[in-house]
Amino acid sequence: MDVIRKLPEIFAELAQKKQQSFLTLKEYKDKGIPVIGAYCSYFPRELALAMGAIPIGLCSSSDETIEIAEKSIPKEICPLIKSSYGYAVSDRCPYFYFSDLVVGETTCDGKKKMYEMLEEFKEVYVMGLPNTQSEEALGLWTKEIIRFKEYLEEYFNLVITEKDLRDAVRLSNDQRRAIKRIYETMKLNPAPMTGKELFTVLYGSKYNLDFRRQIEELNYLADQIIRRYDEETKQKRQIRILVTGCPMGGDTEKVIDMIEECGGTVVVFENCTGVKAVDRVIEEDSDDIYRAIAKRYLDIGCSIMTPNHNRIELVGRMIDEYQVDGVIEMILTGCHATAMESISISQFVNEEKHIPYLAVTTNYSQADRESLKIRIAAFMEMLS
Repeated sequence: MDVIRKLPEIFAELAQKKQQSFLTLKEYKDKGIPVIGAYCSYFPRELALAMGAIPIGLCSSSDETIEIAEKSIPKEICPLIKSSYGYAVSDRCPYFYFSDLVVGETTCDGKKKMYEMLEEFKEVYVMGLPNTQSEEALGLWTKEIIRFKEYLEEYFNLVITEKDLRDAVRLSNDQRRAIKRIYETMKLNPAPMTGKELFTVLYGSKYNLDFRRQIEELNYLADQIIRRYDEETKQKRQIRILVTGCPMGGDTEKVIDMIEECGGTVVVFENCTGVKAVDRVIEEDSDDIYRAIAKRYLDIGCSIMTPNHNRIELVGRMIDEYQVDGVIEMILTGCHATAMESISISQFVNEEKHIPYLAVTTNYSQADRESLKIRIAAFMEMLS
């Protein structure tokens, strides 16, 4: 790679990855390579990689298809579900269109019913995810991972060998480590880039469907950020913010924008589109690779888990490691699990970590920008 490229050029290039990946995905389809789409971090992508398929995240974070979805789905349902269904039913998501299979999971009641609706026009496989992280739940989830593997073999008429699966585990772990290297540059104080730039890198890089090249590019970028850090003029003190809550993407970037417009810097995203999805790796040398995969995914601290000790542990660790001054939780309207869990998150942040916490409830429209900005600006002023 060209080592003299400017970091902003690399950021801009990553921002274009999503659009470019549409054409790449079509090329894979033309070659007969299967595509497996999913909406959630609990999707065990290693099984897709092991069978030679392309795992891809499906469109779910824009206001443009919500009106379409509301012709079939109640308006009170959360915007992520409406956006997902709207994209699917209108064929506005190339990833959904090219997917040979969509993999769902039982993370919320609304999504489960949406998957039933998707089955009317797409092959859908729903994994039964336990909502606890006990040993009994791990046994059930391990069986579910194996059941999914057997389904893939039958549906695509192939065999997934243990060697292929272990190779896929190593590849996925390398991806997670590369992404974490980008995140961990934000532990530097002051941060080497804005939260918006961090989000652009991470959101754009996942649409690089050449996974080995993706790893190379992320490691290259992490090296460049660290190498050039001391060459940059030190900035004034930053208000360092951790963002947690519902998945972010597309229209919810407005929350990042407003935080940084009001003088903050988002140094880490705990959301499942952030650190939560890459914090843990799979034990590569485990005697039981299926159990190892199951444990890694079951340990994700999503708000549907009860009790959710892993999320509390991760939030606390991120506050310390990233020298966080305040926590902002983004809750999507209609997401009852995250809204209810915000009570325990706020108590932990305020009473155990002794820093301020703010919860904001929003959707994918831009109508609430001014009211959100007033609240976020007041929060930032309190921290300054």
